Amino acid sequence: MATDVLPDVLGDSLIPVINRLQDIFSQVTVDLRLGLPQVAVVGSQSSGKSSVLEALVGRDFLPRGPDICTRRPLVLQLVKTPATAAGAAEKAAATGGSLAAAAKAAAGGNNSQPTEWGEFLHAPGKVFHDFGLIRAEIQNETERVSGGNKNVSDKPIRLKIYSPSVLTMTLIDLPGITKVPVGDQPSNIEHRIREMILQYIREPSCIILAVSAANTDLANSDALQMAQLVDADGSRTIGVLTKVDIMDRGTNALPALRNLVVPLKLGYVAVVNRSQADITANKSMRDARASEQQWFEAHPEYSEVSAQCGTGNLARRINVILGNHIRLMLPTLRKQIAEALDTRSAELKGYGPPLDLGSERARGAALLQMLCGYAERFGALLQGHSEDMPLSELMGGARIRHIFQEVFGRQLRSLDPLRELGDDDVRTAIKNSSGVAGTLLIPQEPFELLVRRSISKLAGPALNCKELVHEELLKIAEAAAPTDLGRFPALQRRLAAAVLEYMQSGAEPAEKMIRELVACEHEYINTDHPDFIGGTRAVKAVMEAREARRAAAAADAAAADGQAGAAGVGSSSRHQVGRHSICWLCNC
Repeated sequence: MATDVLPDVLGDSLIPVINRLQDIFSQVTVDLRLGLPQVAVVGSQSSGKSSVLEALVGRDFLPRGPDICTRRPLVLQLVKTPATAAGAAEKAAATGGSLAAAAKAAAGGNNSQPTEWGEFLHAPGKVFHDFGLIRAEIQNETERVSGGNKNVSDKPIRLKIYSPSVLTMTLIDLPGITKVPVGDQPSNIEHRIREMILQYIREPSCIILAVSAANTDLANSDALQMAQLVDADGSRTIGVLTKVDIMDRGTNALPALRNLVVPLKLGYVAVVNRSQADITANKSMRDARASEQQWFEAHPEYSEVSAQCGTGNLARRINVILGNHIRLMLPTLRKQIAEALDTRSAELKGYGPPLDLGSERARGAALLQMLCGYAERFGALLQGHSEDMPLSELMGGARIRHIFQEVFGRQLRSLDPLRELGDDDVRTAIKNSSGVAGTLLIPQEPFELLVRRSISKLAGPALNCKELVHEELLKIAEAAAPTDLGRFPALQRRLAAAVLEYMQSGAEPAEKMIRELVACEHEYINTDHPDFIGGTRAVKAVMEAREARRAAAAADAAAADGQAGAAGVGSSSRHQVGRHSICWLCNC
């Protein structure tokens, strides 16, 4: 723990209010997103990010290991409490903690010893006095969602820690940026983690705590690179330099602390965390803070930036910056909450007057009334009697009628059995049916083969018609849901699932029946149908056509002969007339 109880500073009155809002909005089912001020801790794997958080709390409570440890976002709410158990319980109840947990906390200590405990939002009423159990709970909850290997999840864990040795603030420990997938991590693990981090830090209300190792080049810092993507001017980014005690000899972190390398408007703070040997030796946080102070005192070059050195200064700076940031964001938050309240109030009025649900009989009557109203609306939409019919498109029963008469009919009319069938295909089918023996007459098998292929083409338009009708019935079912059903989300989901299941139970038999009807037509070809032209009728039609052509040719020939004869008579008459004329002239 820290050596002294830290004094109250700015933000103790504002941050708990934001914490309570975060707890409330994390549990509501409505789609309501508010940019609540918070501090997101960003850093690459093994940059000392978890050590910084534990130093701020003054306790060992985070999972550790050689590989990735933070696999789910951890929303850590620190609440500063009085040094006595009774005062701590009173403060816990006032800042949103459960009354049962506050009572247990008060009973767990005495007025002479500071009282510290933790609460998880997913385990309401359960108090963790042992921070080793907090670590185990974080590990178990992580494995419950992300699995026992190394996969990550964006579903946050919410932990609230009450202690007189912390400053009130809210921190979000995000998974460390990694490059190479391990365990059951997907190949795009780096992209997933970066997107998860951006989901938090892209909000203008988020303060970014960029943790970087001081013994590496800041220009290559993953944390600063991520911060610059959403905060180019560095107006809401605090730089944290870890591992300053293991920098190369002859170098120090002064250029970075003086804001000369990668400038940030909120500046940098240097800290000295416990080494792995200290952790293995169970070195306490109290001793670690004392060692940190001694290290900075032993290096006089850091005296001019002493206000930017040490975990205590980091905690105070985060608290002050977060408190000021909340003050700046309050008008925007007030406006967002007012707009959301107006929207939800209007939605609530649309659900209708309150229902009497005090007894089982009243609930049954209300349920029956809603279901009957749903059935009536469905029938009205199907029959075209609903007053909610749109004017811009077909809907309900009219749409189903259009599907059968226009869409399905047009697809059937567009089918041409001879479109992809040529004379060569028919000859090939006849030859194939003859086999090795050959045949003198045209067999029936190629005819049936070609007809069946044409019949099979009927299945496509019929099944497509079924799908269109099914989709339209689902749209009708969705439109028929009464508006007051929205006040019962569970009933709304169950009703939608029941209707979907009922529609699906009818769609599957319909498809089966369509396929069976096509199969029936496929198996038996009715050659006795009046519209079917069989072999005898085909020959008769050919003979009649031939006789018709012969008669037409004879008629054309007779007409031609008549015209020729008429032309000959006219020539002879003209000859005789001429002859008589000549004889008259010569008196013969």
